[in-house]
Amino acid sequence: MAKYRIVTPAGVSFSVSGGGYDFELEALAGMDAEIVEVPADEAGFIAGCGDADAIYAKGMKFTRAMIEALPEKCRGIILGTVGVDYVDVAAATARGFPVTNCPDTFIEEVADHAMALLLASHRRVIEQDRMVRDGRWREGRPQLLQIPRLMGSTLGFIAFGHTARATALRARPFGLRLIAYDPFVEELVMPQYGVEPATLEDVLRNSDFVSMHAPATPEAEGMLKEQHFRLMKPSAIFINTGRGPTVDEAALITALQQGWIAGAGLDVLATEPPRQDNPLLQMRNVTLSPHNASASARFDPARRRRVGQELALVLSGRWPMSCVNPTVLARGALRRWQPFSMERGPNS
Repeated sequence: MAKYRIVTPAGVSFSVSGGGYDFELEALAGMDAEIVEVPADEAGFIAGCGDADAIYAKGMKFTRAMIEALPEKCRGIILGTVGVDYVDVAAATARGFPVTNCPDTFIEEVADHAMALLLASHRRVIEQDRMVRDGRWREGRPQLLQIPRLMGSTLGFIAFGHTARATALRARPFGLRLIAYDPFVEELVMPQYGVEPATLEDVLRNSDFVSMHAPATPEAEGMLKEQHFRLMKPSAIFINTGRGPTVDEAALITALQQGWIAGAGLDVLATEPPRQDNPLLQMRNVTLSPHNASASARFDPARRRRVGQELALVLSGRWPMSCVNPTVLARGALRRWQPFSMERGPNS
């Protein structure tokens, strides 16, 4: 039997490589650690996690009951995603278990996707494509003649973490004016990216494009409501590559139906996959993708190697690199081996 037992629900999450744990095990080489699969349901997990030294969380929700069933010797709950909304972080914090994510592994891909949705929505790429395929060639130019040029327009960010910053770097060469609202980021950070600090109301009122990047925390759930969409320009386009639950989706649907805003580019929805009767699926002014903004050929190996690195750190008694509940570290048995970064925080 291996010295360290890493418990994970059976099956893969997001993988296209056929499963297995070769990438995760690279950083664990020589540590006498094994990854053991248990049933991917609450009862099966609880029955199989009794001697876990660490948890590799994937493929299912991790409830309070599951976390309370973990043994005291468990050194951490390791995720291969940016979002941590499928883990009861409060329960883990109460038990003193660090929860880690991958906040910087696929930032470039998501920023690319945010710009792709912005450009496709602005230039009505999906509608233009349908016009050509449906034999409505002559309708394309009149539609675009009603649309302002991109250069000189304003892009407003809600939350200005890693992905928003990378998106800002992509947007500047297009001649966009950039503003951002984020009460958790120093204002001095924003000008380095050519971004002007603003209030939430200023972002909504003055932006031609509003790009949502808030993480799925309890505080941010339902952050954008009807009154917020009413503040936006009738010509504005709403982009969301963050998390669906940060937006009141019914209010967004109403805003699109009533013409409070002109369109939307959405990689995330409140319920995924969406029901087929979701009105967003029938709207010509909405561009959708299936929550895959982070995907690329690099995605799966990179995030899984990061999981292995975090597992290796906690199993060797050291702090992980990306802990979303860092208050547990100072009072835990793991030792600090790196300086604090003042620019790093949960899902920053």
